[in-house]
Amino acid sequence: MVGTETEFGIAARNAEPLDPVAHSLQLIGHYPAVPSPQAIWDYENENPLLDARGFEVEGERERPGPEYNRLLNKLLSNGGRLYVDGAHPEYSTPECTNPRELVAYERAGERIMAECLTASARSSGKGQALVYKNNTDGKGNSYGYHENYLVSRSVPFDRLAQVLLPFLVTRQIYAGAGKVGAENQTSPTDYQISQRADFFECLVDLNTMVKRPIINTRDEPHADPAKYRRLHIIVGDANMAELSTYLKIGTTAIIVDMIEAGVEFPNLELEDPVRAIKDVSRDLDMKATLKLADGRVTSAIGAQHAYLKAAMDFYACHELSQITKDILVRWEEVLDRLEQDPMQLVHELDWVAKRHMIRSYMERKGCEWNDSRVALMDLQYHDVRPEKGLYYALERSNLIDRLLQDSEIAKAQHTAPLNTRAYFRGNCLQKFPRSVYAASWTSVLFDVGNTAIKKIPLMEPLRGTESLTRELLEHSDSAESLLAKLTT
Repeated sequence: MVGTETEFGIAARNAEPLDPVAHSLQLIGHYPAVPSPQAIWDYENENPLLDARGFEVEGERERPGPEYNRLLNKLLSNGGRLYVDGAHPEYSTPECTNPRELVAYERAGERIMAECLTASARSSGKGQALVYKNNTDGKGNSYGYHENYLVSRSVPFDRLAQVLLPFLVTRQIYAGAGKVGAENQTSPTDYQISQRADFFECLVDLNTMVKRPIINTRDEPHADPAKYRRLHIIVGDANMAELSTYLKIGTTAIIVDMIEAGVEFPNLELEDPVRAIKDVSRDLDMKATLKLADGRVTSAIGAQHAYLKAAMDFYACHELSQITKDILVRWEEVLDRLEQDPMQLVHELDWVAKRHMIRSYMERKGCEWNDSRVALMDLQYHDVRPEKGLYYALERSNLIDRLLQDSEIAKAQHTAPLNTRAYFRGNCLQKFPRSVYAASWTSVLFDVGNTAIKKIPLMEPLRGTESLTRELLEHSDSAESLLAKLTT
């Protein structure tokens, strides 16, 4: 099971100062399709201070009062969440069972944010903010894109970290969003593969905003903690291209499944992963070598080929789904073409498509990488407005390959996945909007008037599905009726 959280960049349309918190609240407050506006987010089972290494750090857990909670959180009919995190609008997909489904729900988040902008501008008479699905404002500030994978609690966290470190450092060669220049006092470059690479400063830690680690240790499972852990990956870029997202999520899910199965992976321990993640991001020709801890050398493509071979060997002896087979085939094709010439992937991968677009513009205008118009193009690629975003211009011109039909994305905006607990959560919000008092990943709380608030726990992520609850929901004409059936 997978899900992602996208923290969107927000900027002022004009030179007037922008209060990002106020504008973020205003934006999500104008989303026109919130089924239960009075519902709040249930924070009871959330504790981001728990560390997978076995301790809890000092700090305050978020517990906003009901009124501010409603301003901060919008519960969506697709089972996801729209909210303000820090100074940014953020969208969390519902829980998904495969990478292709995840791509649809993540892209639905882009449309939701675009609708927020339109509704806010219509209400105020002018659009005061711009929103970008990217990871940096170009002024030294980075904001997150987080991936979440359900993992058995029996898997030691140290094992996850050991296997995933080299994988995540090198995965950016197909999962990077592309970036003009460098930030965070790193070595200068005209263009690099990843927007996030410059901002990682240590190997393993709980932080997500300062001294960012390649491996995040948050132990907040959003599920039964005795059975599950949530692998929380903060090292990836927010992608626009569907294939980049699909491969990023799909390959990682494959590696996680193999770790759960006890597969032995080749030893690819890097001598200096923090340096390596920046070196890989600057290796546009895919020719640089990475030094391993035992003195050997490899390349980013070589490391990824080693993980791919391990996956091919594993699935040669195990049953695999059609989507897993598709991921493996595309993974191999992309690595082979990157090795030959990355420009072969100009119609598939974000960092290649953006670079080609910018270089074509530079040739026409006779400008250099440090031109302000180039920096603007870098940003405009990620604009969530369909009529303004340069990525969407590629889509309209059939210059970027697609996995999805637009109808699939539109459906994902308002309909929850069928095979996770998101189905029950989303359908309760739609069918009983006046009776849902609160919800979270692990609960739906009902207020049915004269009785105390009733909580329905959702600690099992793969229950609450269509097959288990559709008939129950269809035969309940009120929240009271549903609760009676659930508690008898």
